[in-house]
Amino acid sequence: MCVCFLFFHLLSEDRLVVRRGTPFRVTLILGRPSNGQQLTLKATTGKHPSEEQGTLSLFGLAQVKERSPSAKAVWRAELHKDASPPTGLLVLNVTPPADAPIGEFKLFGIHGDETKLLAGLVVLYNPWCSDDWVYMKDEKEINEYVMNEKGVIFKGSNNYIISSNWDYGQFQQKMVDICLRMLDVNHKHYIDPADDVSARCNPIYVSRVVSAMINSQDDNGVLVGRWDGSYADGFRPSHWTGSHAILKRWFDNGCSRVKYGQCWVFAGVMCSVMRLLGIPCRVITNFQSAHDNNKNLIIDVYHADFGVRERPSPDSIWNYHVWVEAWMRRPDLAKDGRYDGWQVLDPTPQEKSDGVYCCGPSPVAAILNGDTHLKYDVPFVFAAVNADCIDWLVKADGSQVNISSDTKRVGQNISTKAVGSGQRVDVTDSYKYAEGRFNTRDPLNLQHGRELFSGTPKICCQNVKVTRSVPLWSIVLLSLEDGSIPIQIKFSDYHEPMMDCDNMRVSAVVADKEVPPNLYLAENDVVLLDPPITVNVSDKSSVSQTMTSIFVRPPVPLFTVKV
Repeated sequence: MCVCFLFFHLLSEDRLVVRRGTPFRVTLILGRPSNGQQLTLKATTGKHPSEEQGTLSLFGLAQVKERSPSAKAVWRAELHKDASPPTGLLVLNVTPPADAPIGEFKLFGIHGDETKLLAGLVVLYNPWCSDDWVYMKDEKEINEYVMNEKGVIFKGSNNYIISSNWDYGQFQQKMVDICLRMLDVNHKHYIDPADDVSARCNPIYVSRVVSAMINSQDDNGVLVGRWDGSYADGFRPSHWTGSHAILKRWFDNGCSRVKYGQCWVFAGVMCSVMRLLGIPCRVITNFQSAHDNNKNLIIDVYHADFGVRERPSPDSIWNYHVWVEAWMRRPDLAKDGRYDGWQVLDPTPQEKSDGVYCCGPSPVAAILNGDTHLKYDVPFVFAAVNADCIDWLVKADGSQVNISSDTKRVGQNISTKAVGSGQRVDVTDSYKYAEGRFNTRDPLNLQHGRELFSGTPKICCQNVKVTRSVPLWSIVLLSLEDGSIPIQIKFSDYHEPMMDCDNMRVSAVVADKEVPPNLYLAENDVVLLDPPITVNVSDKSSVSQTMTSIFVRPPVPLFTVKV
């Protein structure tokens, strides 16, 4: 019995890579006439394949008598029009079901007393198949959110957004092996391998596993997070420009964690894995992102009487935070599809969810409407875009004065890359109603789910405090008059902590001498841009030719390099 194949996507050199719900062609040369009625095919995945768990399927052209009546995820075979039974040439269309577990399969052919391994397969999710939970109608969106290997991640500040290119590289060398290995070393697989492999039919389950595996906080995950500026034993987060180098380093070193990453790196790597597996995915940036540790939808920020942050708080507001959205159905939450579509997943290790550092999938529709009783981790993401901010001034005697309360500061300019271009698309309206349209912040109206937060919070941001002695200014302002005070921040004061950052926050407290209780806080995020560089090359440049790189400012040669 000889065999050859025609298949859907070539992602691996040594295995047939197919998608759920889409047939692939198998040609069998039996050597004698056969109509295929005596041929049985068997597909298995995992070390403990079972028909009841959908990890083993017996199927063929005829009804298979040996099949269990409780079999799940049954494969299907049909005779192709090019078949020639009288000559023993059987051409079959073989279709993995749209609810099959993803991962590595073995396909066997059983004909009489002969059983032969026909091929190793890799089955992936299928956004083109309407029966698959990750189905997407728009071909342009599939091309963007599954097939596109190039991306843009937005950073900076709420009032000055900058973009960075990111190479997802989901179809690069070894990516199939890397992503499947990630599933096999997750902690749930070690606890119950059979259940874990069976559950891979569900993109909700798999996306949650991937969220946990991108960070290495409590498992064999990929990335170590670090925000304190000490990167001597690894790479700065800003070193990375794509996912493949990170994932390959993790895989080639026996699933040893890679140092270091921050939120945009975690999100970029997760997006690559999800796209490889066939789950539509995009990177999201939330500017003025809140971390509400005590679940009261209030972020308390403490300032000294000279403006800087006086002491750390379990709550925090980051100038931006990056997560991903994945596209899938959520029939576990509602049968009418109201929670289908984009789901938030955050691989940055912040808080434990069900005992593991992961977050999501949280339906964006649930976040919008304040349905915080729904799984997974909706309260945490809801607070990230909706929490209120209260600023406190801590005086020398330790007393606290409320400076201001702000219901609009958090959750601004929520951004993602446009389909088919590198332009920014604002998706804030998908997460929150315009102020006043819907009172999403009323704690009495919110339904709280399980306890999400436990233990000491992870502070996933670098808080660099640079305090400069400046003159105590006193100015007189008339009614409706503006005033300005020049303050110089020297490069020597900030260059070291800014080596791996592109933002600094400048804070000032203003006191009204005539009415001392009146205190005012002003803060502004300053984005430091890399200077533009012009590279002059000769008309006939070649490898190892000396080139001159010149900064636009100053307009003099900086150094010479070889390429």
